[in-house]
Amino acid sequence: MLTHFDGKGDAHMIDVSDKAETARVATAEGFVRMTVQTLALVEAGQAKKGDVLGVARLAGIMGAKKTADLIPLCHPLPITKVAMDLVADPALPGVRITATVRTSGRTGVEMEALTAVSTAALTIYDMLKAAEKSMEIGGIRITLKDGGKSGRYEA
Repeated sequence: MLTHFDGKGDAHMIDVSDKAETARVATAEGFVRMTVQTLALVEAGQAKKGDVLGVARLAGIMGAKKTADLIPLCHPLPITKVAMDLVADPALPGVRITATVRTSGRTGVEMEALTAVSTAALTIYDMLKAAEKSMEIGGIRITLKDGGKSGRYEA
């Protein structure tokens, strides 16, 4: 059931005031694929714009906090934790990104986790585009969601 539409088919923000406040968590993942040479710049800390993983980690946290400003029907949430894990993976080659977002509230944090991963991935691309324009951003998905009426989901 699509809950963001009213009886006339118009988009609207759903009313969550009757939902119970529960502990909620969501984890999302994604990656930025790049050449071995570009990944070497990241690992050696030699990217022209600076610490790629450090800046992308901060961007992911900021992205999670700004989700309601970016996604039209998302509720602004009191986020209690955003954990970003960015790992250089030579087998990809590239950077694997994981974001875990927590809150205690009436609606979930899946969109915040997805936005955190997306923002981190875009930041990695921005910081490395002078070295490689053919990088690929992909695999962005929810891997865990827990809390609320719908319960637990694990990919």
